[in-house]
Amino acid sequence: MKIVDYELFAVPPRWLLLKLETDEEIVGWGEPIVQGRLETVRTAVTELVEGHLLAEDPLRTEYLWRKLYQGAYFRGGPILMSALSGIDQALWDIKGRYHEVPVHQLLGGHVRDRMLVHKYLSGDSAEELARVAVRDRERGYRAFKTNLPDECRPLSAPARIDQVVKQVAAIRDAVGDEALVGFDFHGRVSKPMALNLLQQLEPYDLAFVDQPLLPEHKEMFKTLSDQTTIPLATGERLYSRYEFKQLLINDSVSIIQPDVSHVGGITEMRKLASLAETFDVAVVPHCPLGPVALAASLQVGFCSQNVVLQEQDLDVHDPKSSQWLAYLDDPEVFNFENGFIERLTGPGLGIELDEEFIREQAQTRVNWHSPIWHHEDGSLAEW
Repeated sequence: MKIVDYELFAVPPRWLLLKLETDEEIVGWGEPIVQGRLETVRTAVTELVEGHLLAEDPLRTEYLWRKLYQGAYFRGGPILMSALSGIDQALWDIKGRYHEVPVHQLLGGHVRDRMLVHKYLSGDSAEELARVAVRDRERGYRAFKTNLPDECRPLSAPARIDQVVKQVAAIRDAVGDEALVGFDFHGRVSKPMALNLLQQLEPYDLAFVDQPLLPEHKEMFKTLSDQTTIPLATGERLYSRYEFKQLLINDSVSIIQPDVSHVGGITEMRKLASLAETFDVAVVPHCPLGPVALAASLQVGFCSQNVVLQEQDLDVHDPKSSQWLAYLDDPEVFNFENGFIERLTGPGLGIELDEEFIREQAQTRVNWHSPIWHHEDGSLAEW
């Protein structure tokens, strides 16, 4: 079997989908994307596929991953690794379809029957967050995450800290002690504020705090983790297991949050999960993307003991109304019940895409970029 062709589709809200075709008419799908850099990633995918992948055997997933990564003297980074990630997902999709089994069956088989997923809570006030949390708890979710609603100055007044604490307290009161609650600093909090905020949040029994500092400051995570009882997490802006290595060696985090569309695809995320397991570090994959990325991430989770929770942003509790699950032939394939998504059992990634709908949506201009925030003094703020 050989790879003979490919297509790329930019679709709303901010996704890029890759279709790989073979001479045996087996097709695989992947989601190579850096949010806000769609056209740049599209160019990278085109270069990699046309320069290194056409006419290759798609079943050689390990060799092809090494070829796409190691074949370049300048390697790594968000653009190239995200391009490689989507290609790798599509190769595994083809491989699973060829063998007529889900990808996790090729990676050792399933270690769980279902995966707990968390729901993002959006709101600008404690009251609004509490209302949304109650609504989503009633929808069946048992795990939640929110983040800072706006910019955070390097030195903020006590009232700003109090605002954040009240928001977290409102969520905890709304969902009760049997639910998991995570909080994402999103890299918006500077080192002078991070420890104070962490310690103020300790009474609310958070499952984790994500990105307490920017990834550029990974060496400082150990200092924070030694001074708080809250498990620290990071990883959505790290792009291979090599970038996680020092965090694990230094015992800097309790949880890693790689993204299957940024970290190197299924091949690399599976290796990273195994690496983290040797340090007793849990994995909570990042995935605010589309159904292809979610399916790929779940395939790793179903066969990895230490993947304990999965992010999703597709309204899986209401598939018939979800505009984002409309890209699937069967929007109900992510069978959601009591906070969990049941194991995908179809071949490959376990989903079937509605190609006609994808082609229709690809006629829409997709031009999403990260917001540019400023502090009140006019200086740039972290989004």
